[in-house]
Formats: sequence, C-alpha cells, structure tokens
Amino acid sequence: MSSFKAKLKKAAILSGVTLGAAYTVMSYVAKKQRPRTVYKNEPEEQNPMAGKKVVFVESENDPVNADGKQGHLEAVGESSYKPTFYAKYIKRGMDKILSFGGMVVLSPVYAVTAVAIKLDDPGPVIFHQKRVGKNKSYFQLSKFRSMKLDTPKNVPTHMLDNPDQYLLKSGKLIRKLSIDELPQLWNIFVGNMSVIGPRPALWNQDFLTAERDKYGANDVKPGLTGLAQAHGRDELEIPDKAKLDGEYAQALKKSSWSGLKMDIKVFVDSVKAVLKHDGVVEGGTGEIHKQEEKAEKVSE
Repeated sequence: MSSFKAKLKKAAILSGVTLGAAYTVMSYVAKKQRPRTVYKNEPEEQNPMAGKKVVFVESENDPVNADGKQGHLEAVGESSYKPTFYAKYIKRGMDKILSFGGMVVLSPVYAVTAVAIKLDDPGPVIFHQKRVGKNKSYFQLSKFRSMKLDTPKNVPTHMLDNPDQYLLKSGKLIRKLSIDELPQLWNIFVGNMSVIGPRPALWNQDFLTAERDKYGANDVKPGLTGLAQAHGRDELEIPDKAKLDGEYAQALKKSSWSGLKMDIKVFVDSVKAVLKHDGVVEGGTGEIHKQEEKAEKVSE
C-alpha cells in the first residue's frame, strides 16, 4: 500500500512539473506571438476606428458589408472605459488558467477533429480571420475549419446562399457542438479574448460594431461565449444581440462583484444552451428569413 502511495505521489509530482513547464513555455510563446496577432507591425491592417466611439452611416455609395448593409462607420468621440479590478486582474487570471486547462483536457478532441477535417477536405485544419477586439482593435481569431476551402471569405454564415453546400461532412457536428470554437482557447491564453464576452465581430461587420457601441459592448474583450450566445445565438437579430452584449458589458463595468456574477451566469447558461443545441441555425438569421419568406409564398 505504501509503495502504491509512493508511486501515486511520484506521478502527481511528475504531472505537476510537466504541466508547470508546459504552462511556462506556452506563456513565453504567447507573449512572443501576441504582437503578430494584433497586427502590430502591419499598420495597414489595423483599425483606424480603434479607441473611438462610432456610428453607422447608411450610404448607397458604399459596398454591401458583412451585415448586408450599405454604409460606413464614422467616429463621434473617444472611448473612456476603465476596467474594474476584477476585469483587469482576476478575470484575466481566470482566463489564462481556464484556457490552459481547457487545451490540456481537450487535446484528444483537438486531435480527433484535426484528423476528421483532413479526411474530409485536404488543407489547413485551422483558419484565421480578422476580428474586432477590445476597443475595436483588430486581432486574428483562430477556428477549426468546418467549411470547404472554396467558401467565400469574410462573409458571415447568415449571408451565404445555401450555407449547407459549403459544410464539410464533419462540419455540421463540429458546429453543432461548437467544436470549431475550441482553438480560440489559444486566443484567450494569448490575451486577445476572454472566456466570457461578446462574440468577436468580423472586421467588416460595421453595423454590428456600431450597434454594440450604443451600449458600450465594444469596450470589453470579446469572448468564447457571451450573453447573446447563451440566449438566442443565431436566432437573434443584430440589434437584439447588441443589446444583450451591452447588458453584459454594463455588468462588467459596474463593479467587480457585478462582473463576477454575470460571468458565472453566462457560463452556466452557455453550457445549458450547448447541451440543448439552443439557437443554432445553419445560415443564422439570414437563413431564418429565407425560410420565413418561403413559408409566406407557400401560404399565398
């Protein structure tokens, strides 16, 4: 019995040392990579609206953006958000620990997903997109590829014509279980995202960005899951998503205790939503509208 305890203790110490070494190495790599992920040496890729308050101005002279709107953003002021102690230190510490733990625990899922994607469609397993981060600065978001290589880029799923045609064989399950979002644990570890926060918009979703600015939702870090994700996700229209994102941001800004309570609520609600598959519609709100239009034509 004592021999077994000794072996168990030795295994625990070895595991602790290994995990500690892995955490240290990954922290070093993350620190080195972060400037590249936020386009520090590529000024042409940075957002000229970063740190500013914006409004969306509709204009027929502008091309249609990723929200299906014609218009552009105009600056109307400067952002002045100051994070609470919880948001700046405690939340960041929890983000780093949770993201590291998640990557370790889910490493078998990463491996199986990578093999499934490769078998479906040769090409990169992970793809990167320019997204809107804290204070509207841009960063590179990572995702498992659930769609074919010829899928139009920088276009939200809800704006694709028949999005199912672009899905990989394994893509539907990957998206249904939100497995495609798992590489974002690295984005969290690096510091560009949080576990909880508004889902990061595409760089050319100007309407969504402006709607979120009405409620101060762009002041906080985007997250792996958020209040809108947990309460409607693809079924919500952009103004409704923005209001929920703003509700989350206001709670985070109010006080450390308020922020902690909101993070716990969103985390629990998100787990329930994933288990129930609530709010996931291939094609998002755009697909819902198409289905409604078809139903109206049939009824006529």
